[in-house]
Amino acid sequence: MASATAKRQILIVDDEAHVREIVKTCLETLGGWNTISAVSGEEGLLQAMAHRPDAIVLDVMMPEMNGLDFLQRLRTNPVTQSIPVVILSAEADRLEPGCFPGLAIAGIIPKPFNPITLHQRIAQILTWESC
Repeated sequence: MASATAKRQILIVDDEAHVREIVKTCLETLGGWNTISAVSGEEGLLQAMAHRPDAIVLDVMMPEMNGLDFLQRLRTNPVTQSIPVVILSAEADRLEPGCFPGLAIAGIIPKPFNPITLHQRIAQILTWESC
């Protein structure tokens, strides 16, 4: 994980290319953070282990491995279990952090989201100083 003076690194896990690109652009350009992207839950787990990001922005509805399965595997791995996760989902109105007992969700942001304030929302959820 990044030191206090280093740029924060965020892993974006979403199967939709346009969403990944928008989130990446917002977080890098407006937040000043580094990003890594994964197109699936399986790839996301590999990226999380390899890079140990400061946080993960996760879609819930993905083929093959959904967000819940991803979280369960993330939390059982000692290398990745403490990485904070922010859910970014079109199903956010039906979700709340309590929907994922024991999986330590930091927060939920609904899709569609405001790209101008996305980095601020994530920083607020993670109690990072806002940019």
